[in-house]
Amino acid sequence: MLVLVVGPSGAGKDTLLGLAKQALGDNPSFRFVRRVITRPADAGGEDHEAVSEAAFAGREFALHWHAHGLDYGIPANIDADLARGVVVVANVSRGVIADAASRFPVRVIEVTAPPDVLAKRLMARGRETAAEIARRLARSVPLPSHVPVDTVVNDATPEAGGDRFIAALWAGLGQ
Repeated sequence: MLVLVVGPSGAGKDTLLGLAKQALGDNPSFRFVRRVITRPADAGGEDHEAVSEAAFAGREFALHWHAHGLDYGIPANIDADLARGVVVVANVSRGVIADAASRFPVRVIEVTAPPDVLAKRLMARGRETAAEIARRLARSVPLPSHVPVDTVVNDATPEAGGDRFIAALWAGLGQ
């Protein structure tokens, strides 16, 4: 199964994914995907594979999208893991859910937080102006109705959010 992790910027997706990877990374039933992004490696935020636009264009991806002036991709090699029954967990754009669901068995975990928490976290990142943050917070992307979705509200400590996220991962697998 492909578990797509989505949610607004500042919700803490990368933090929760990092905590889940620490807790479950040695479990061969899970693979936490490292995204390929046309953003410098030292830009802050998630651990990603930084590539140039030309290198990105020359790669094959299972999923890819363009957002906020950057290209993002999920490596094509997830197909082999999915075929072996591995649960592949990937941070993606809400805009690729329908495409992913048409090609893979998919579940969605939506990570969210109240708007004031999101705004505070985005300001602390220091990558965007107040106007850019306001635009991000005003943006709404509906989730496809035919895909199972679990929501994790990440409004407390990272540890509490991590526990909620890991519980959602296991719950979706019937455990």
